[in-house]
This record gives sequence, structure tokens and C-alpha cells, in this order.
Amino acid sequence: MENMKTIKQLKRQQRLGISPPSAPTLAGTAPALGTIDTSNVDAGTLQLAQQLANQIVAEQQQIQILAASGRVFTRFDAVNDIIDNQTETVTAGLWSGNIGSLTTYFTSSTQTNSQRRYYVDTFDGDPSVTGSAVQFALAYGNANGSGSSNYGNADSPSKAIYAQYRQLLLNANDTRFTTAGSGSTDSIYVVNFKRNRLKERLDAGNFELPLAPMSASADTNGTGSNVEITGSNPSFGTIRLIDDSSISTGTVTESGRVFNIVSGSINNGVFSSSDPVYYGLAYPDYGTLVLDGKMLDQKLQFQTNTTSNSEGNNHFRLFHSVSGSAATASLGFQARNSEKVASTHYFVRVKNAEYNFSNNPSYVTGSDGLINQSTFIGDPKAYITTVGLYNNAQELLAVAKLSKPLLKSFQREALIRVKLDF
Repeated sequence: MENMKTIKQLKRQQRLGISPPSAPTLAGTAPALGTIDTSNVDAGTLQLAQQLANQIVAEQQQIQILAASGRVFTRFDAVNDIIDNQTETVTAGLWSGNIGSLTTYFTSSTQTNSQRRYYVDTFDGDPSVTGSAVQFALAYGNANGSGSSNYGNADSPSKAIYAQYRQLLLNANDTRFTTAGSGSTDSIYVVNFKRNRLKERLDAGNFELPLAPMSASADTNGTGSNVEITGSNPSFGTIRLIDDSSISTGTVTESGRVFNIVSGSINNGVFSSSDPVYYGLAYPDYGTLVLDGKMLDQKLQFQTNTTSNSEGNNHFRLFHSVSGSAATASLGFQARNSEKVASTHYFVRVKNAEYNFSNNPSYVTGSDGLINQSTFIGDPKAYITTVGLYNNAQELLAVAKLSKPLLKSFQREALIRVKLDF
């Protein structure tokens, strides 16, 4: 009952703001938690205990140093060391060797007559010489089948070509290519880039197709390189064609983005941008250029053969026009490809005490395993040349090579970024 009374009194004092009397204390001071009371320990014992503690700490530090120095791998911190899902657009020259301008054009006499009736492959060098490769193909299409012989078949090559690209590039309900130059057109010339050079797509705004004017005497069935066009009307000059992506966002169809092909150059842009001269349509996602036959007849004197059941070989007219631009005006067919590359970045962090030794046999001497270079004793050095990426099963997945060996020692740390594209 006395305790209950005391508690009530304390609570009443708290409500009234009266501080309770201080509690009595024992003589002396109790040691704080986590410490050792050394008041009754002699100085010699304290000294021995301190030496033992220092020795234990030193041994632990040495173990950590040896573990770090002898480390053969380090696990990545998935949060701080790895950045994934990074994408960037990469462009390169479209032609073999990643060059951006093509100035030599060859056709091959080994292409069969059946193939030549539909298209002509264009090489960057003499097809008989090892190393030359097909860069692009040229074809002529006519919705009515004009300009080629059907040889008794239902469809002529020109009709088949037109139908093929109509199905590939136009919307389902469209039956004709329609250009801003002449409207609906039955006559088209096609430039189709080699797929393995195109990669993902043609880089819009980065192609320039030069065309020389034709003449009535131009050979439309021959093979050769950089054929010079003679006898053409001097009022018809060599032109250069680009897309209008610099002044227009284009349109999006079932076949992807579509831009107009106009007169202009990569360096100077669209000629007369307020009133462009239109020559056809560019489909960068398919790597295909469709040129309006009517405009080529009008502007470059192509004189396209549109006679029914007639072997016109019109696609060779386009080949000689492209080739002739290099021969007469020293112009090159410029083009670049484009692709989106997904990347993961791995940050390899090498601290000062890590990877300072090498497992190369020349690093040590004999079977005793002593360090070969006496200057490395106590101050080892190594040169990092390669970073290997392994999975949890210790299987090597990728190797990254440094541009030059990287010196590593106790006085040096390193941060190496490994970029993995896929």
C-alpha cells in the first residue's frame, strides 16, 4: 500500500510540474556498456592485452590484403556496376569496306539472260576479280508490262517487277505508285540496296544519287564500268537526288516511313526547297528507291521504252546514267546505313590492393614461386590487358581488350568500362 501511495504522489507531482527528488546513487561510477573496467588491472597486463589486440587487427588486415591481391574475379554489383537497356543509333558507309561514296560500277557478264531481263546487279569492282561484291541492284517496272517481252508468258518482267514492289511498298488498296512529280505513274525505276550492306535501314538524309543525262545512242544492253554517255543534249545536265527528310517528316505507311526523292545534295540540302523538283519516293526502312520514269524521261532524256512486248532493257539505262555520272562529272553514289544498337555497360572497378600480381609464369622464378623482379617485392605491379566477363557457372561469355596495357599497383586504381553491344 505504501508503494501504491508513492506512485500516486509521483504522478500528482508530474501533473503539477514538480520535479521528483533525485534518486540516491552508489559510491563510484559503473563502467559504460561495451567497455571493460580496467580499474583493477595492472599496467603490464593492459600492455600485453593491447599488443595482442594490435596483432589480431594486423593479421586480419594482412588476410584482407592477400585476399584482394590474389583475387581472380570480382562479382558485379547489379545496381551500381551494370547499366543495361541503352540504345543508340549507329551509322556507317553503306558500301563494302564501310565507305560512304561509290565511284566505280560494274555489271557482270555471268549474270544469266533470265536474270538480266528482270534486274542488273551492280558491283564495286571487276566481278572476275576476287574481292568485288554486289552493292545494289537496278530494275524497271511497268504496270502494263510495257518495255519488256513476255516471251509468250502471261506477265512480262516489267509487269512482274511493278507488281512485286507494289505489294511490298504500297498500302493494300493502292494499285499505282503516286509521286509528287507526275502523280500516278505506270513507269518506275528501282534502286534496291544489298541487304547485308543495308543492315537495319537506309540512313534518311544521307544518300545522294547522281544521274547523268541519257542519249538516243546509249547502249541499253551492254556491260561495263563507268560508261560515258555521249551525244546527249547539253541542255540536260547531270543531277543529284536526295530525300526531303531535311524539310519534311515524311509519311508513315504500312511499309514504314516514306520520303520524296528530290533534286539536291547532302551538303546543300534540297535545291529550291520552296518549290522542289520531285523524282520519286524513298523507302529507307526497306532500303529501296523508286524513281518516276516520267520524270527521268522529262528531266534526263531517258527515253524509256514503253512499247508493249518489246525488250527495252530499261534498267540498263539507269545503270549507264549512274555509271556515266562518275565518268563525266566525277560524282559518287553516296549512302549510309543506320541501325539501333542495344548496349549494356559494365563498370569494372579495380581497387588499389586488387589485381597487383600476375599468374603469368614469367612473373615468378622456378618452383619456389618467388617473384622474379626484385623491385616488385613489397611493391608488386601488373599490366591489365584483358577483361573477361563470366556467368555464375564460370563460363567465359565475352572478352574486352584494352587499347594498351594498363599499369596496376598499390598506388593505382582503375575504372574500366566494358560496353557490350548486341
